[in-house]
Amino acid sequence: MLNLQTVFKNAFGLSRSHVVHAPGRLELLGNHTDYNEGLVMALAIDKTISMASSPRPDGRIELVSSAFSERDSFSIDTIEKNPAAPWANYVKGVLDQLHRRGIHFSGFNAAIHGTIPMGAGLSSSAALEVATALTARQLHPFTVAANGVAAPPQRDTAGQLPPLTAAEKLQLARLCQAAENHFVGVQCGLLDQISSLFGKAFHVLQIDCRDLTVEVIPLTVDVAVIVCHSGVNHALVGGEYNELRRHCESAASVLGVKSLRQVDSKQLTASKSKLSERDYQCAYHIIGENQRVVFGDRALRAGDLEQFGQLLFQSHESSRDFFRNSCPALDLLVDLARAHPACLGSRLTGGGFGGATINLVRGPGAVDFCRAIAAQYEERTGRNPAPMVCQVVDGAN
Repeated sequence: MLNLQTVFKNAFGLSRSHVVHAPGRLELLGNHTDYNEGLVMALAIDKTISMASSPRPDGRIELVSSAFSERDSFSIDTIEKNPAAPWANYVKGVLDQLHRRGIHFSGFNAAIHGTIPMGAGLSSSAALEVATALTARQLHPFTVAANGVAAPPQRDTAGQLPPLTAAEKLQLARLCQAAENHFVGVQCGLLDQISSLFGKAFHVLQIDCRDLTVEVIPLTVDVAVIVCHSGVNHALVGGEYNELRRHCESAASVLGVKSLRQVDSKQLTASKSKLSERDYQCAYHIIGENQRVVFGDRALRAGDLEQFGQLLFQSHESSRDFFRNSCPALDLLVDLARAHPACLGSRLTGGGFGGATINLVRGPGAVDFCRAIAAQYEERTGRNPAPMVCQVVDGAN
C-alpha cells in the first residue's frame, strides 16, 4: 500500500523536509448556503490530503500525485494551467494567490497522497488547496493578514512554526477560496476551506458565512457518521455549480438584497411573482436551509438527535425537489437509509449532482447499516457504495 513517504522518495529520490495534512469535510446541514452568506454545519473528517515537500534551488516547482499518472513541472515565474495535469490547478491557484499578495517563495518538490475518495463530494479540492498553503508556509514562512501581509512567523528552537491563529486561518481560507474562484473557475463559497482549517474533533462546526464566525457544538459519541458514495462522480467545474449560484444571485438582485441571507420565507412568498420559477425554487431552498441550520443547532444542543435527523431528511428533499442538485442514485441511497431502523437522518452532502450521502446512525446499528445499504444498493444499481464510518477530527496541521 502506498504511503506519502514512498510516493515522495519514488518521485524525487530523496527524503522530504516537511509534511502537512488537511482533512476533507462533510457538510452536515446548509447545502449551498455558504456563497449566499448563510448558515452551515460541517465536520472535518479523517479522510485527508497530505503533502510532502522539499525545497529545490532552481526556481522550479515539480508536483506528483499518487492519484494521477501525470506529473507537472513549472517555473515559479510562470504559473499557468496545464491541460495534461488539470489536478495541479488547485495547487497552482493557491501559489498564484500567494504571488498576488506579495508573498515570495522559491522552487520546491511536492508529492501528494490522499485518502479522500475523489468525486464523492468530500472536498478533496479544498483540502488540496489548504495543504498547498500550509506547505508554502512551511517552506517560506508568511502571515496573511486582512490588510495584506504581516510579519512572518518565527520558528521555535525545535524549528516548528507557531499554530495558526483563528484570524490567520480565516485569511488562508479566503486565499484558497480565491484560488478556486479565479484560477480553477468554480465559484465556491468558504465552507470547504473553513471546515478543513477550523475542524475540531468530536464537534460540529457551525459557520456563519456572513459574519465569518465559527462556533463548535459537541457531537455525541453515540452517533456514527457514515458516508455512502453513489458511484456517480460529480465534477463541479462542468458548470452546474456556477449555474446554481447565478440563480441565487439573480433572486437576491430581484429582491433588492445583497444575499438571500437577508430574506425570510414570508418575504419570498410575497415576492414570488417577481421571480422566475427557477430563481424562486433556488431561493426557497436556500432560505429553508438557513432555517434548518437554526433548528438543527437547537436540536443538537438539546440532545434531540431524532429531530436533528429529520432535518437532514428534509434538507435532502429540498435539494431534490427545489434546488435540483440531487440525482436518482443519491435519492435511492437516502431512501434505503431512511428504511433502516438505526438511521437518524440522511442527505446528499456537498455540491451534489452525484457524490455521496451523509448518514447519522445510532452507534450500535452502524455495522448492520453499512452491510444492509451496501447489499441493497448494489442489488439495485450494480455499484458498491463502499460505506465509510468517518471520525470527526481536528483541522489541518
